[in-house]
Amino acid sequence: MTNYREILRLKKLGLKNSQIAQSLNCSRTTVIQVLSVAEEKGISYPLPEDLSDRKLSELLFPSDRSKPEFKMPDYEYVHRELQKSGVTLNLLWLEYCESCRTNGELPYQLTQFKKHYRDYALKTNATMHLNHKPGEIMQVDWAGDTATVIDTDTGEAIPAYMFVSSLPYSGYAYAEAFFSMNQECWIAAHVNAFRYYGGVTRILQCDNLKTGVLHHGRDEIELNKSYQELAEHYGTAILPCRVRSPKDKAMVEGTVGIISNCILGALRNRQFLPLAELNEAVFERLEAFNHKPFQKRDGSRASEFEEEKPFLLPLPSRPFELSEWRIATVAPNYHISVDKQNYSVPYEYIKQKVDVRITRSAVEVFFDGNRICSHPRLYGRANQYSTVEAHMPPNHQQYVQWNGERFRKWAAKIGVNTNTVIDALLSGYKVEQQGYKACMGILKLADKYSGDRLENACRKALTFTPRPSLKNVQAILASGQDKLSESAEERSSSSQYGFTRGAGYYEGRKK
Repeated sequence: MTNYREILRLKKLGLKNSQIAQSLNCSRTTVIQVLSVAEEKGISYPLPEDLSDRKLSELLFPSDRSKPEFKMPDYEYVHRELQKSGVTLNLLWLEYCESCRTNGELPYQLTQFKKHYRDYALKTNATMHLNHKPGEIMQVDWAGDTATVIDTDTGEAIPAYMFVSSLPYSGYAYAEAFFSMNQECWIAAHVNAFRYYGGVTRILQCDNLKTGVLHHGRDEIELNKSYQELAEHYGTAILPCRVRSPKDKAMVEGTVGIISNCILGALRNRQFLPLAELNEAVFERLEAFNHKPFQKRDGSRASEFEEEKPFLLPLPSRPFELSEWRIATVAPNYHISVDKQNYSVPYEYIKQKVDVRITRSAVEVFFDGNRICSHPRLYGRANQYSTVEAHMPPNHQQYVQWNGERFRKWAAKIGVNTNTVIDALLSGYKVEQQGYKACMGILKLADKYSGDRLENACRKALTFTPRPSLKNVQAILASGQDKLSESAEERSSSSQYGFTRGAGYYEGRKK
């Protein structure tokens, strides 16, 4: 399926139609058609956040259109004719178009005609010189040779992998060692390379490694999500090399070989303990490599880079932050679990599968390409909850609105004794929320009896125990004991066990 969103984004960056077609592995005709339809319908990048890829496709092309069948040129004949003096690809393309019109067939455009010829020429071991523009392309790769870092605890030799990038126009290079070639190191290497160059090229060219390209088929190129986000953040476009075609990035391939000789070879007899020490030595050799004079022309890579640097795109205000994508299912409690921490999602998405984007500082949740919520990332003990009240069903929200402070304020309006009972209840549990139900039950008794009676009942309950329960207060109100006056209470307590003789009675008795 054609990526219409990416076509509009790359056109916004100022790429040519042929470059966009090469990036997305589609024909130049398709790119022109999409841009034309988008202009007619007033659709341009950036697109609204709520506009998914499916809706964009329906807006541009409401009905399916069959792909046109083009006549494949005879490239064996084309290659043979190019050996003749004065014959060019443009001339052969014009002859090919005329032949197609005569036979009622559909010809390829010049861009696709040349692309198919390059594919054919590579198969026949033919080569061609590629002219690069300043600030246009940065080529990246991992070096085949590795350096070594010594573990200070075990003395074990740990391999360090060398990332290499190069600007084909000037040949200016960047290199850095990492302990791994995983996604995190791959992204960090690009961020550091952009910082080293002080700018960004319009095109980023890489191999088809899984940390960059998930799938490179005949009809579609699927990039790694994090790598695609890196390109969008820095405003560049990723053009993966054709499968098993290292000559597409011959400059970086050559630089990898030179780096292996000039840097890794020169450091082979040195021992490094931390990785930072190795990289410090690498940067020293890298500076010498970039400032080394050319053998067959004036200047150096560094001097050529000074001419190229003004053509680089400016760096964004902040560096790219690596993100990790996962798939999660919304649980019945409208939360998803990420690294043993729980984050709420609107309850309408219960049992739905959602895409989760994880960074060091945030967790974002997407459904069908649209972001539905985000949370600050939780760290520390397991099974913490980050819950947004708006994500709850209405019947759950009413319980969240209550807290201990609100219960205390309500009780204080009734009286001091009621406030004392509520405060004792809340402080009597390890988790304050466990006492909310009992507090609500006590305070609701004021509606059934009255605030004054509840205050008296709480006062009487406090004479029995410092932490009265809901049942204690209910029993006092139900029996009416809160209505007795203090004198009546004293008489009741004195006559509770009938007639009682005092001490004076026994002292006056003669033995």
